[in-house]
This record gives sequence, C-alpha cells and structure tokens, in this order.
Amino acid sequence: MDERVRSFQYFFTSQEFSDGLRTTLSILLPGLLLGMFGDLVDGLTVSLGAVCVSLTDTPGPMVHKRNGMLAATALIGVMALVTGFLHSYPALLGVEVVVCSFVFTMLLVYGNRAGGVGTAGLLIIILMLDRPLKPAEVVPYAGMVVAGGLWYLSVTMLLYTLRPYRPAQQALGDCIRAIADFLRLKAEFYRTGTNLEADYRRLVSQQVTVSEKQDAVRELLFKTRQLVKETTGTGRRLVLTFVDAIDLYEQITITYHDYAALHQRFEATGVLDDIAREIEQHAAELENIGFAIQANHGYTAQQNLLAGLEKLKARIDALDDPARPGHTLMLKKILVNLRNLSQRLQDILAYFDANAPAPSGRELEFGRFVAHQSFDFKQLRDHLTLQSGIFRHSARMFVACLVGYLVTKVLPGHHSYWVIMTITYMLKPAFSLTKERNVQRVLGTLAGGVLGALVLWLIPDRTVLLVLMVLFMLVSYSFVRINYLVTVTFMTPFILILFSFLGLGYVQVVEERVFDTILGCLIAFSTGYLLFPNWESGQLHDYLKAVLRANLHYLRTLQETLVGSPVALVDYKLARKDVYVSSANLGAAFQRMMSEPRGKQHRPTEVHEFVVLNHILSSNVASITSAILAGEMRPGLPAASLKALRQAQQALHRSLRRLDPQEPETVASEPAAPATTAPAAPDAQLSEQLEFIQKVSSDISKVTEAVLK
Repeated sequence: MDERVRSFQYFFTSQEFSDGLRTTLSILLPGLLLGMFGDLVDGLTVSLGAVCVSLTDTPGPMVHKRNGMLAATALIGVMALVTGFLHSYPALLGVEVVVCSFVFTMLLVYGNRAGGVGTAGLLIIILMLDRPLKPAEVVPYAGMVVAGGLWYLSVTMLLYTLRPYRPAQQALGDCIRAIADFLRLKAEFYRTGTNLEADYRRLVSQQVTVSEKQDAVRELLFKTRQLVKETTGTGRRLVLTFVDAIDLYEQITITYHDYAALHQRFEATGVLDDIAREIEQHAAELENIGFAIQANHGYTAQQNLLAGLEKLKARIDALDDPARPGHTLMLKKILVNLRNLSQRLQDILAYFDANAPAPSGRELEFGRFVAHQSFDFKQLRDHLTLQSGIFRHSARMFVACLVGYLVTKVLPGHHSYWVIMTITYMLKPAFSLTKERNVQRVLGTLAGGVLGALVLWLIPDRTVLLVLMVLFMLVSYSFVRINYLVTVTFMTPFILILFSFLGLGYVQVVEERVFDTILGCLIAFSTGYLLFPNWESGQLHDYLKAVLRANLHYLRTLQETLVGSPVALVDYKLARKDVYVSSANLGAAFQRMMSEPRGKQHRPTEVHEFVVLNHILSSNVASITSAILAGEMRPGLPAASLKALRQAQQALHRSLRRLDPQEPETVASEPAAPATTAPAAPDAQLSEQLEFIQKVSSDISKVTEAVLK
C-alpha cells in the first residue's frame, strides 16, 4: 500500500483525530445552535467554557478525565466571577493575573492533568481581560461558562459510554506501530555501509517514543479496573495483548550483537542485507497488526514469515566452513532471535481471535506498573523552594505575566489578553521546549495569518467560510499533540474567520495578532533564558543516577536467576520497566540538551556514549534473564562463578557513588543459591556474555567519570 495513503489511514483512525473531532464539535455546537436563535454572544460564552475545560482532556483513564473536567469547570466558574467583579479595578486585576499565573502553574506538582486544570482557570481570566461586564452580568456570564464546561464533560462521557474501548484500542495500536518502527530501525544495523553511530542516535530517539506510547497504554489499561478485571471479551484481550507487546519489545531489544564485527566478517557475503530484509518483513507485519487494532477491524497474517526464515537458514548454513567451527554462530543466534520474534507476533495475533481461550498463569499485579498520584498539601509545600523545577517555572510565569500585563497597559491599542495568553502557552519548564514552541508559534502565526487573509479576501460567501472555519478548527485540534506548528498555522485563520463573523476587519486583526504574538513570544523566550533558566545539563545527574540504579537492580535480578533463587515474574518485569523508562527519560533529556545553546551543553559526546552503552548493557542482561525465566537456560550456577557479574555491579555502584555520595558504600550482599539447586555445568557462552556485561559496565563507569569532569 502507498505510504501516503497509509499515513492518512493512520491519522483518521488515531486517537488524536478522534479527540480533535470531539473537541471541535463540542466547542462549535453551542455557538452555532444559540447563534441560530439569534443569541450568538451567549453561544460563544458557552463555547468558551468548553474551550477551557478541553485543556484537561488529555489521554488517560475516564475517571481521571471526569475528575479533571469537574475541577476545571468549578475553577473557571469561580475565576469568571472573581475576574468579572474585579474588572473595574485594573490594579487588582493585574494582581489577580500574576498571582494566579504562579499558583495555577504550581498545580503541575500534581501532574499534567492538574496543570491543565490550572491552565483552564488562567485562560478564563486572560480571555476576560478585554471584556468588561456590568455587575449584574457577571453571575449569568459565569453560569454560561460553567454550562459550557458541563456540556463538554457530558459529550465526553456519552461517547465513552457508547465506545468504552476505543481510546485503549487506539493507544495500543499506536504503541505497537511505534514498536514496529523501532524494529525497522534495528534492521538498519545490518545494512551494507550503514553508519552505526547514526543508527544508535535514531534508535535512542525511537526508544523515547516507544516509552511514551507504552506509558499512555499503561495509564489507560492498568488504571481502569473494568479493563483489567474483565475475564472475557475485548477488555481482557487488550490487556493481554499489551503484555505480549511489551514482551515482544524486550525480544527486539535483547538482539544486540557486535555489529562492527558482524560487518567486518560477513558484509561481503550479502547475508546481512538478507537479515535486514527479514527484520523489515517482521516490522511490516507488526505495523499491520497495530493498524488493525487501532482501526478496530479484523486481521489475518499476510506474510509467511517462517518461510522467509527457512530461506535465511539455508543461506547461513551455506556459509558454514568445516575448517572454522562456530564461524557462523553469531548469524545462527540472530536466526534464533528472529524465530522467537515470529512466535511473539503469533501471540499478539491472538487478539483477533475472540474465541481463543484465555491464557492462564499470566496474571500480573498491574497496579504496580503505574504511578499513583496523591493530592496532599505537603507535596505542594515541599516544592516551594528554588530547588524545585516546577517552582522555578512558576516564578518565571509570574514574572513573564507581570511584564506582559504592564507592557500592554503602556502600549495603546494592543490586547493584553492575547499577549499574556501567548506567554502562558509558550513558556515551558525546559528552555529547549520554550525555544521550540516560540519558533513554531511565530512561524505558524505568520503562515496562518497569510492563509486566513487570503481566504477572507477571496471568499465572500459566509457559508463557505463557516465550513472552512470548521475544517481549520478540526485540523488544529487534531494536531495539537502531534505537531504544534500545524496547530497554530490552522488555528490562526480559524480565529480570523470567527472575528470576521463578529464584524472585525481581518487586516487589522492580522496585524494585531502578529504583533501581539511576537511580543508575547519575546517576553516568554527572554524570561525562560534569563530567569532561573532550566538547562538540561543541570538535570543530567538525576537522569544518570536513575539509569544506574535501574541497571543495578536489573543486574541483581540477573544474579538471583543465575544462582537459582526464585524470582517472581512481576518483579522481573518491574525491573525491566524501570530500565526502559529511566533509559527513555535520559534519551529524551539528551535530545532536549542538544537543542539548547552550544555553550549550555555538557559533554554531549560522553552523554551519548553513556546512552548507547546503557542500551547495550540492558540488552545483554535481558537476553540472559528472559532466557532463564522462559526455561531456555538452566539456572543454578554457583555464586563463585559469577565474578564478572559482581565486578559489573561494583563498577556501576562506583559510578552511582560518584554521582550521589549518599549512596551506601557497598553493594547489596550477594544472594545465596537455594540448597535444593544443583550447580549447573560450566557454560562457556554464558561466561563470555557475563564478561562482556562486566566490560560494558566498566566502560559506563569510565564514561561517567568523563561526564563529571
């Protein structure tokens, strides 16, 4: 299928488009319906309430969405009352803006959804800055804003009741497609003439994406009791398919080899390109499965992957040389991994068989795989310090909104609400994000202003303009989590058309919007750069410590399995999850750091080397541990034979101690083998792999020292 056609299919079946369509209709309908009865102004007020509440409508369990929307509805009602009554007192209104900008930003302490509630409260204040109300009009206005919030909540709850599994299906399908892209990148490591360093950079970037998608699915499935506890039907199949997808992702990550040595030895034979093609075939099949789940339709396997693997086996066998025993051992290991990958794909295909018996013995304590947010005042109080990134961000927001409010009062003819709204959307906790958003906002506003002006100049028909406004709005809300530049580019003409319906000249509106947007972006950018700047290099130590702790725990789990100590499957998977999440967080921080000014970057080469070595280490640990837990390798090695593994732990522990001197001085005591476990026979291959783990850990220790210089 043509890639462009498939991309459109992905988009129109995605959660982003579904949410964009729902948000667009929920916001437009009140204004359109009341406008038909001659009450457009009140209709726009109701729509305004829906706009504010939509800011809390981020992916997640419905109970969290409902609570967030109720909190936002209550907050915007209160803030509409307060702002309406304070409007006659500019000084008090300014105090309200800057104080609320700080307080509501601090709600990020309780998570992004709580931060969205705060943004909703701040938005209603900002949008009322240029709308004076008589005292008698304040309460009805606040009532209509609340009605808009409740309307948005009702539409969301109704659609969820009608199709409760769609968000989870879309998120799971999207996650599986991200894993397919990760697998496709693994194929690049085998291609003739490939650049391994560039391959690792792309792989780390995709690992960040996969981690984000997995977290989104965990939130939807493991925090929604209905889906987790169902013993039959769609809910249970979604949960078990996600578990299979995580296992498949592990199977992909453990396929590490010395790629430089592989190319040196086998590139001339062409077999590595054959391996790359087989991996791409598996990735294409996985992508098809993900799309079928996302689109909620059936699927049957379209490719005979086993036949391709048989051809690859024959190709590898033909390279055997009796004079050099074991010459093709590395290639045969790759073939075994591909066979295991095919089996994992078959497990996921069980999703489409509604009559398949429920697998037994696979229950996990799902609640342990997701973070549980608490809402106590102590948590907020603990962040009231300059050591807190959220506090520093709130302080920057306070100063930026104060400057924006004062500047717009000095400059006649410019709308303070647009400048301050730009500031609140552009100023992000990390400077790299602030910089990126500012560039996208300015470019999008300029492009959207030109597009909107051309549309209004060329098309006089109001019906056509209304249709275009709806389409622009739909595109804008559909891309809000995908591409902010597209969102701004299409939101600007939507707003221009709306203002034209209200009788405002579009040329004047374009000029004002462009100037106010640039002014707001300059204030946000300057504040983010000058006031308590949050450079990623300052956070690197925390990310490095998290990665080292996760890998130490992972090595400890490996050690327990090797000596034959009982390791619960859920404990292993939790250790694996910690490694994946901490590695993805470090990778994301590295990417953000690379977008900051060069003078603010700290040892980028060494940090990238740390990221790559960490990926190699976790891949090798997972390959041994998963093989033992799956029964493919016999545990019970005597502890004395694990010298290399102990040295690996000591190397990581030394690095952790360098980053955090408060860490205990010694590694945790080594586990003893159960008395009933007979020592396994020496395994030369396993010993070699453990020595490699020790070498990689030692390299990580050296790189950590370099990062600290």
